[in-house]
Amino acid sequence: MTNSELDAAVEISRALGHPARLRALAMLRHGELCVCQITEVLGLAQSTVSSHLRELRRAGLITERKEGRWVFFSISGAPEVRPWIEAAVGMLTHDPQIEADGNLVDAIRQLPVEDLCRLGFKAATAKAAEEHIQADLGETQ
Repeated sequence: MTNSELDAAVEISRALGHPARLRALAMLRHGELCVCQITEVLGLAQSTVSSHLRELRRAGLITERKEGRWVFFSISGAPEVRPWIEAAVGMLTHDPQIEADGNLVDAIRQLPVEDLCRLGFKAATAKAAEEHIQADLGETQ
């Protein structure tokens, strides 16, 4: 292992050394998420989540993509980081927190990102339910 490989390993290890970052990686294993979606699941301030995501990105574990006002994150496709991610997150498969996060992510993915980011989870869920009811009423008339 060269110094640059050693430096990279240390940076990755540091990035993996926080529960919020491990939770974010576990969420991202199932597809990209907007920063507001990750923030909702973690229940932390957006600035704190952004800091955690920046650390993961700096270590090369995740990538970001901008779409208008929204910033989406996904697991890096770099082959050198895949074993790190699988080792760290793979051990968490049956962790109750990771399972709860996964359930919430499933619900969040059903909501338009703009509504979630603008309104928050509860209001976006209520809006989606109301729109669903309106659509059902329109079909029965």
